Amino acid sequence: MADYNTVRAGAGARSADIDAGLRAHMNKIYGIMSVGLLVTAAAAWAFGTAEPLQALLRNPETFQMTILGWIVMFLPLVMVFAFGAAINRLSASGAQLFFYAFATVMGVSISWIFIAFTGFSIVQTFLITSIAFAGLSLWGYTTKKDISGWGSFLIMGLIGLIVASIVNIFLASPAIHFAISAIGVLIFAGLTAYDTQKLKNDYIAHAHAMDSEWLAKSAILGALNLYLDFINLFMFLLQFLGSRE
Repeated sequence: MADYNTVRAGAGARSADIDAGLRAHMNKIYGIMSVGLLVTAAAAWAFGTAEPLQALLRNPETFQMTILGWIVMFLPLVMVFAFGAAINRLSASGAQLFFYAFATVMGVSISWIFIAFTGFSIVQTFLITSIAFAGLSLWGYTTKKDISGWGSFLIMGLIGLIVASIVNIFLASPAIHFAISAIGVLIFAGLTAYDTQKLKNDYIAHAHAMDSEWLAKSAILGALNLYLDFINLFMFLLQFLGSRE
């Protein structure tokens, strides 16, 4: 009986350690993500409100993108794939620096919203996105339902969304644009909950190893995933809630 009680007490203490570590890990993820969002907001505001900087990306008269503008638009996508390929060769500090560089480039690429939409509607949509994201992420973290099966469906939808968005750059169809925005909101709402649960489950699965390097890189990758969910949810909601200039 004594041995059983000792084992049970040890298991309980271990479980408590994992719970505390999980909370610290998720707090770190949200912290890195929040800093990334602040960097993006600052870069977007700086380029979006300064005419000489915005002129580097778009023709002031026709609003058509320059060569640099096209490069900046696709650069975040290239950086995401490069980050995934290089993460194992980067140190934790190097990966975090890369993430903040990516957040800066993302801010520049979406800086046009300060020209297309009113500042009030941008702030309003950001607050609505924050509330929606917090609710979806909290549900993903606390739900007992296994939503891992959503992954393949959401990823296929995301690939289709990217292809449709690229095609519509050239077609410029309002109907396709509306459909993309509506589907995009649903996909990234689902991904927010899915990614949060996956981050939680991944930590629990690796908790016994307690590899500090893995934990640091995992937090940065987790922050990147949730950051992308937030930014894309915000951009798609802005299409519905934003007031045009």
